[in-house]
Amino acid sequence: MVTLIIGKKGTGKTKKLITLANETAAASTGNVVVIEKGAKLTYDITHKARLIDTDAYAISGYDMMFGFLSGICAGNFDVSDILVDSTFKICPEAVDGLEEFVVKLNKLAETSETKFTLLISAAESDLPEGLKAVCHEI
Repeated sequence: MVTLIIGKKGTGKTKKLITLANETAAASTGNVVVIEKGAKLTYDITHKARLIDTDAYAISGYDMMFGFLSGICAGNFDVSDILVDSTFKICPEAVDGLEEFVVKLNKLAETSETKFTLLISAAESDLPEGLKAVCHEI
């Protein structure tokens, strides 16, 4: 399952992600992974979650991000949740390609039995119609 947490810049998406990641890590029987651009969440995310900085792996774009997420799922069958902060900073294509990325990610979620949560800096009206069912606006 893929969930998009959307809202304009400064609406509290990252704070929601921090809370969600910490609550999920405390309750999950599997592994929780939080992906960010830059090491800014180091002290906010519990040590029970795996924190990954995409800059350390030169991740840029939806194709590289999908390959990276697939590798995480393939390398560890115990990953229950993956949360991604600042999706548009990691994938500069922004809205272009987002719908295709989410469709591929949904298939990966089913195959790997992993929940994905992406933070998107945009209003719901800026997103394609096909994504509105998985959006939760802040």
